[in-house]
Amino acid sequence: MTKFEIPRASEEMLNLTLEEVLEEFLVQLRAAGASEKTIRSYRAAVKDLVKVVGNKKASELTERDIQVWRLTRLKNGFERKKGDIKASQNTLYYYSLFIRSFVKWLGRNISVGSFKRGSRKLIDTLKPQEIYRLIDACRDLLDLVIVSLLIETGLRASELLSIRWGDVDLEAREIYVKNAKYGEERVVFIGDLSRKALETWKSYIGNNDDRVIPITYTALYKRLKKLAQRAGIDPRKVRPHILRHTFATEALKKGLPLPALQRIMGHRDIKTTQVYLHIVKDDIKNMYMRIYSLGSENNRSIITSA
Repeated sequence: MTKFEIPRASEEMLNLTLEEVLEEFLVQLRAAGASEKTIRSYRAAVKDLVKVVGNKKASELTERDIQVWRLTRLKNGFERKKGDIKASQNTLYYYSLFIRSFVKWLGRNISVGSFKRGSRKLIDTLKPQEIYRLIDACRDLLDLVIVSLLIETGLRASELLSIRWGDVDLEAREIYVKNAKYGEERVVFIGDLSRKALETWKSYIGNNDDRVIPITYTALYKRLKKLAQRAGIDPRKVRPHILRHTFATEALKKGLPLPALQRIMGHRDIKTTQVYLHIVKDDIKNMYMRIYSLGSENNRSIITSA
């Protein structure tokens, strides 16, 4: 989890309620470069704590309160994760991290403890034939721009929706990503389908520096859901992060080196990128067998000369 350097809360803030001081904490996080998704995650975690222990003064928060919150969630789970034990474990794991950061910022000497993270679930990706069906299901130009960019660039939803025309260089086939997850700008590249879709879209909406895709998160997810239904694909498989996973796995299958994929994906740690190697294991094995099987041209020549 990314650590943000922010000033410690003042003594006066401890007289405020948890919800009041939370807002100041989020302001500090935003100023330190935290993304809106990170802000929402911190807010959700502390709000959940307040839901269990009450909106007391920050100075009155105790270690016992933290224990009560954790035991309550261990016993009852989270409302949106009812019946999903693994999802509840992961939520408790991350919420504990967020609350620990919040408590540390308050300057309170309270142990939040740690919680074992649920096992990682396998990464979902689209099969090549599903990608083609999704592209065929596009009913307007904006659909095609969205799908082609997600599949050919690996952009996150937040990055996709923040791109402005000034960030796009169609001649160089590059997009300058400014609203990246860790505040670290990077460049992604435009494939043939994306370039053609963007060129046509730009000529249609006019030459300005507005957002390339001027819709909300909600509208984006609704569009993708309708596209999935038209393509005959489970809508749960057609989400921005799954299309991002699809881009990564297809790039590795086609020979893109792991360090290059790391830079394109915007991963700080190459270990995050290495997760995709598990998905393409069978493809790597097939490539190996083509080289080293007895029937390969390479091995036939070795056997003949032996």
